Amino acid sequence: AQAHHNSVFNRSREYLTAMIPSVTTYLPPVASGYAGAALTALQASGVLLNYANEIKKETRMPYSKFASTDAKTSGKAQTQTTMIPSRVGMFIIYAPALCVAGAVCALTQSVGFLPAYTPAAAFCGLHFAKRVLEVLFLHRYSGSVGLSTSSIIGLFYALNTLLISSVAQVDPSQFSYMVGGLLLSIGLFGNFYHHKILADLRKEKRNGKKYVPPRGGLFDYVAAPHYLFELVGWLGVAVVANHLNAYLAFAGMTSYLVGRSVAQNEWNREKFPEDWPETRRNIVPLLF
Repeated sequence: AQAHHNSVFNRSREYLTAMIPSVTTYLPPVASGYAGAALTALQASGVLLNYANEIKKETRMPYSKFASTDAKTSGKAQTQTTMIPSRVGMFIIYAPALCVAGAVCALTQSVGFLPAYTPAAAFCGLHFAKRVLEVLFLHRYSGSVGLSTSSIIGLFYALNTLLISSVAQVDPSQFSYMVGGLLLSIGLFGNFYHHKILADLRKEKRNGKKYVPPRGGLFDYVAAPHYLFELVGWLGVAVVANHLNAYLAFAGMTSYLVGRSVAQNEWNREKFPEDWPETRRNIVPLLF
């Protein structure tokens, strides 16, 4: 009986040993070496922590409509940091990443330390070019944001763009390119459409109110459809990059924006108690 047990165990081990390499060949590559392992671990920790940080008033990033309310709630004085107009702050958030993507796409042949051009870098450039143009010409801002907050987020987006550009496949498969491009296109269009809804609502300012409950599009079903479409676009970037660290960047962004959508939904319920249904979802219609 013992001999039979050992034989079965050995055959099972041989089968698993033979199967693991065949499975891993279908997985996207991951950054190698000790530095790659540390980077991957850092990204994984972000995936785990971003959601928890954003649903708490004390730890979420204080910008947009949370710039002043969270500072008051957590006991932070706005005078402790340099405050700048919201439009300037949002420009600082998105412009550095656009510069990084533009440099990778346009200067990689003449600047030796830049990573090679990749379609993923171009996708990032399209995303941040759209965001910068919206900041300059679409969104209607009020209030201010901390310079340090904008700088930290801007640095994060720039480094994230550099990471994705560095690890992405230089020549992705036609299937990856088509699927990634489709997802990016859907994400850009859906995100812009719902940003346009928000901008038009800010024009109304009914009865002199600073904020009005968003309506139209998927705002009738969730609190943050613009976040949902932004994530669809980031998934497209990850698909065309086809690298595990790019997928982790997408997962970290998902954790962050899902947590922020929860905070947005709670804010809407408090701000519009009569106009915002308790059953309205956070980011995914009918599900979450």
